[in-house]
This record gives sequence, structure tokens and C-alpha cells, in this order.
Amino acid sequence: MLGMSGGVDSSAAALLLKRQGYDVCGVTMLLSPQSSEESQDVADARYVCEHLGIEHRILNLRQQFYSCVIEEFAEQYKIGNTPNPCITCNRNIKFGAMLDYALENGYDYIATGHYAKIIKNEADGKYQIFRANKNKDQSYVLWMLTQRVLSHVLFPIGGYEKEELRELAQEAGLPTSGKKDSQDICFVPDGNYKKFLYDNFSGFSQPGNFVDSNGNILGMHKGIENYTVGQRKGLGISLSQPMYVVAFDNGNVILGPEGSQYSSKIQCSDINIIDGNIKDGSFRAKVKPRYAAAAADAMITINSNEAVIIFDEPQRAITPGQSAVFYDEDRLIGGAIINRVIRN
Repeated sequence: MLGMSGGVDSSAAALLLKRQGYDVCGVTMLLSPQSSEESQDVADARYVCEHLGIEHRILNLRQQFYSCVIEEFAEQYKIGNTPNPCITCNRNIKFGAMLDYALENGYDYIATGHYAKIIKNEADGKYQIFRANKNKDQSYVLWMLTQRVLSHVLFPIGGYEKEELRELAQEAGLPTSGKKDSQDICFVPDGNYKKFLYDNFSGFSQPGNFVDSNGNILGMHKGIENYTVGQRKGLGISLSQPMYVVAFDNGNVILGPEGSQYSSKIQCSDINIIDGNIKDGSFRAKVKPRYAAAAADAMITINSNEAVIIFDEPQRAITPGQSAVFYDEDRLIGGAIINRVIRN
């Protein structure tokens, strides 16, 4: 069962799976409140399936998506965190509800259009995730996958570049070959997440104080959802020197001077180690503290289901709510959710 969004990646995945001899069913999940069976994306996915001679289904997961992704998104912003809803969706929807649905309906595997590679280690039988080609890699959003899940997952496009997939789709006559990628959060199609929060949830636009690290009041803010760690511009107050958002505390936005947006030590929870061996102790790894960051050398110490990560070099704008993702070169080790930045 292949998750099909109506884009070129999942269309090419369907083509590749069929060529590899799999019996494929494409499923388009209705997730966001505005998603519709009549949308262009559903029509494109359905047409691709018809063109390839495979079954197409629509799976309505709006209720589950709203309760575990959208509501969590709003709650995280209320406490000053910056969430990554793709992480929550992958854990609960694509590799949760979709996998359950597939297995209940007699399918052996689910597949998605993620750019990553799964390799089974023949020595111990464990599944491992590796980065895809460097121009397009999405392993960062897959750190929460378990051995049970990975035993039922295929990533058909992990060894391809984007343009290669467009050429394959075009040669096969698929109408999605030239379709543009979607960059926005799927349930915030115009990219204005603050308007989405204001229109759909209460408890936002709560004014508070800008303060320095000593608690001195520097001015008033319009609600913590308007700010993110590392932000300098758009604060709306005049100060004697450039100041950066460094943290949030009880409705206050803490500002600091140049350099204060860098930190070396963070505390994390909700740890997952891909091979299933979550052991207390310390190990070194490369760590990405956010999707667009470069992986940086660090020491990771796990105690129960909490971890403290100390980077060799200070990292800019580490943000609670984001994921810290661990790598050994191109192999994805696992990851955790950042709870707190520990400042000296």
C-alpha cells in the first residue's frame, strides 16, 4: 500500500514498485480539514493509478490527524515551542494509522515517497535507515521509526535524484511529472501559521513582557507565538543594541545580545534509537538540531528516556519542540525531542 499525495515523488514510487513486481495499491489520505475527495491532488493520484493499472483508495484520517497533529501543533506554540508537525504526522499517521490500515487489509508493506534508504543488516537482522542522495534527503523526519515499523516499510525512491524521477514519470506518461513540490505545512496552505492559529484556536495573542536574562523588562510583546528562538528582526521594540530571542518563560520572551543565541547543551526526551537498543550511557554522534542545520559533532548521554546532548561547538538558535536527530556518517541512529536549552 503506497501513500500517494498526487505529486511526482509518490507517482514515481508507484511506477518503480510495479516494475519491481509488487502488487501495488495507491492510497490517498485525507488529512487536513480542507482536504477533499474532489481535490486536484486526489484526481492526479487516481489518474496515475489508472494509468499504471493499479487500485486507488481514499483513506479518511481527518479526525486522527486533527487530534494528534493539528491540536498538538497549537499546544506547542502556546508554550513557546516550535513544533515540526511532519514528525508527529509520520509517527502517528503515515507510519501509524496508515500502516495499521494496510496490515488489517492484508498488505505486507506500506511505501512512501520519502528520500531515504532502508537496509537490513544481515549480521543481526536489524533494519537501518540511511541518508538518501545528498541533494534530497528526508531521513531527518524518520528518526522515530521502530524495528516493527521498518519491517513493513519500503522507500522506493531513496536512491534517485529528483530530476531522475521526473524523467521516469515523463517517459511513463504520468501527468504529475512536471508538478511543482508543495513546500507549505499541508494544513496551512498559505504558509501563514499565525493566522491559522488565530482562526482556529483560542488562547493566542496573549501580551507579555520582553525581558533580559536578569528579568529586567524591556518592553511588551504581542503573544509568544509571534517569535522564535534566534529571531532579531520584527520584535517591534527599540533597543540600544541588537537583541535576539533566546528563550520563553511563563509568557515572557527572553532577549539577549549577540552571541546569546548560541548554545552547546540541550536536554531532550522521547528518545528513539532505530536499532531498538536504547541503553543508558554516552556515545558520540553527529546531531542535527533542526531540519536545515548541518550535522554537528556531539556527545549524547542517555539516562532512562531523557538525553543530554553537548555539542563540540555552539549551535545557533536551538529551539525546544524541534527534533535532535543522531547520525553515524550516513546512517540514522535515532533522535529525540528538544525540551530545553541549558545555558551556562
